[in-house]
Amino acid sequence: MSGKTKIRVIMVLTYVIRIKEEEFNSMEQQWQVETTSNNSSSCSSSVVSNDNRKIIAKPSALPSKFLWTNGEMASATAVVLGFAVSLVGVYLSMPDSDYSFLKLPRTLEDLHVLRDNLESYTCDYTIQVLVGYCTVYIFMQTFMIPGTVFMSLLAGSLFGVIKGLALVVFAATAGASSCYFLSNLIGRPLILSLWPDKLVFFQNQVAKRESRLLNYMLFLRVTPTLPNAFINVASPLVNVPYHTFVLATSLGLLPVAFITVRAGMALGELQSLGDLYDMQSIGTLFFIGLASVIPTLISNNTKS
Repeated sequence: MSGKTKIRVIMVLTYVIRIKEEEFNSMEQQWQVETTSNNSSSCSSSVVSNDNRKIIAKPSALPSKFLWTNGEMASATAVVLGFAVSLVGVYLSMPDSDYSFLKLPRTLEDLHVLRDNLESYTCDYTIQVLVGYCTVYIFMQTFMIPGTVFMSLLAGSLFGVIKGLALVVFAATAGASSCYFLSNLIGRPLILSLWPDKLVFFQNQVAKRESRLLNYMLFLRVTPTLPNAFINVASPLVNVPYHTFVLATSLGLLPVAFITVRAGMALGELQSLGDLYDMQSIGTLFFIGLASVIPTLISNNTKS
């Protein structure tokens, strides 16, 4: 993990905390107005769906200025340090050389440079390359750092379609699971700051499809209805069971991962990321997404 990545993560967290402080100040002013106009003795309320399920509970007291408690901050710090220790261990096990090329790829040019340099290490230091790759991929998924599509292309280029696909699906599922558990611990303040409307929408949809939740989660993974990063963070907050989440993630990521890993085999022919998805690939993903919700549609028609 590079120093620039650490700085980006710290800057994002600082920005979110600043936004949250402004939001809390606005909430305090609104709360004072509502208290003056209403003689209610309780400050807490909830947004309720048609089946009276609680969606998002507003705090019963005014929130503090900080997003997380000291314990939650310590847990998040421990996760970051765990990733850092893993990367340092991989680095120390590699031979002495110039590793200035090691950075998160942001463009296809960066990816070409990284691939060309890692190819010489993949055969002799396969374990180290695999551990380093998985650690970086899981870290990016855990903290919602964009760029995993480049990592998927890299897997195809270095390891081929079969091994690359298995590697990507494993790392993506592990990263999504890591994000799921971390969000369950400290994610609520963050997601209420970033995606409050999406969270309410997602909760309503999960409540409506509780009996066919796996089909719905598969549909979300295959189609761009909701961002994958949002699904990872929001799922534990809207009571999506982990076994449903991890199964839908591992299966739902297969089609997109296969397309991306296969494209990595011909990395030199890619001119832009738009070349990844031709009409055939898009059509395939569409029909897979449609097939995942057909059981739900049939069930609804049968009930009606």
